[in-house]
Amino acid sequence: MLTTALFGQQPDRARAVVDLLLQEKYAQLFERFTPQMKAALPVATMETNLKTQFQALGPVQRILDSQSRKNGAFEVVVVPVVFEKATVNIQLSFNEAGEVAGMFFRPGTAAATPWQAPAYSQADKFRSEEVTVGKGEWALPGTLLMPAAAGPSPGVVLVHGSGPNDRDETVGANKPFRDLAEGLASRGIAVLRYEKRTKVYGAKMAGLNGLTVREETIDDAVAAAELLRSQAGVDQRRIFVLGHSLGGYLAPRIGHQDSKLAGLIVLAGSTRPLDVLIAEQTNYIASLQGNLSADARKQLEQLQAAAARLKNLKPGDNIPASELFGVPASYWLDLKSYDPCAEASSLKMPMLILQGERDYQVTLADFARWKQALGARKDVVLKTYPNLNHLFEAGQGKSRPEEYTKPLHVAPEVIDDIVKWITGS
Repeated sequence: MLTTALFGQQPDRARAVVDLLLQEKYAQLFERFTPQMKAALPVATMETNLKTQFQALGPVQRILDSQSRKNGAFEVVVVPVVFEKATVNIQLSFNEAGEVAGMFFRPGTAAATPWQAPAYSQADKFRSEEVTVGKGEWALPGTLLMPAAAGPSPGVVLVHGSGPNDRDETVGANKPFRDLAEGLASRGIAVLRYEKRTKVYGAKMAGLNGLTVREETIDDAVAAAELLRSQAGVDQRRIFVLGHSLGGYLAPRIGHQDSKLAGLIVLAGSTRPLDVLIAEQTNYIASLQGNLSADARKQLEQLQAAAARLKNLKPGDNIPASELFGVPASYWLDLKSYDPCAEASSLKMPMLILQGERDYQVTLADFARWKQALGARKDVVLKTYPNLNHLFEAGQGKSRPEEYTKPLHVAPEVIDDIVKWITGS
């Protein structure tokens, strides 16, 4: 049984975990993880990813008082850490044994560089309304931006990438979905964005039997499109889905699920198996660090072994989620036979496929497969941007994880290209 006494200890445990994280004592931190967390976040990944991201924020100025709450069988503790350049809320979930079952990083309200509207956002051109996507146990809060000009307006639903994203798809100091929403709404397009199900119902989703991308992403995207379709002032015949990263990868499945969509917009949508991408991204980040410690190399080898298990996974295999990057076998098996390019080829709806050439998470190798499958179609437009990264923000040289800590915006040419494609002007 989980006791209140144990819950009362979690803020102290959380501070100890945060101290280990900030002191870069990753091996000791790793020992406090659940088996699922150990599989999802090995020491090598912390050394090659978290270390770089936190160093980019500058020295720690102070650590604020934590806040805790119960979420099902878990105790969630948020520890705000004020760095020189930004404030980060380190959110930790503890199980009944006091092990770390989840760790997320959110921009703090006291951030030194808060989000500011890009030049292409014109607040007098749209109005904002809070809405609810879906019904019942999975209802999600969302924001609808409606153009101020008389309709009916075309509409776009924004579908997130991997992880428990908020409606702005906040990454470090960046909010690419808010950029997109306000940029498009300023140009006469209604935009609906919403909190991802894994953010609002993380603990409940973790205990869901037979979890697949349908529960994680597809069902909510379809519900959002239906909600947008019902809004006064929106042209229900011109509803589009814009998927970023994982959302782009799944966009063809969303299109198959909702044949009433007017078209799909794919931003940095992968086309290769996710185990390939995981291994590729990990190796890329490791390459940026130069020589790894012996422990980091060992953890990297374990990560590669997990990717190999995932590649060879077959129905009926009894492999726990802890050995599959912390995600149940049902999730991976659902995607085994999924080819987004083949699925897209079977759809009759128009598509716009965009890719940043500096993106190390989804690369030009993925874009080449989109082009090979769809390049001959007159209703498909494909375009790359030499200077843009995974968030479609401009930069120079090799893209690095710490780039996401800088407050940047989705490039204006991306907004322009989406508007032109939707409106035909």
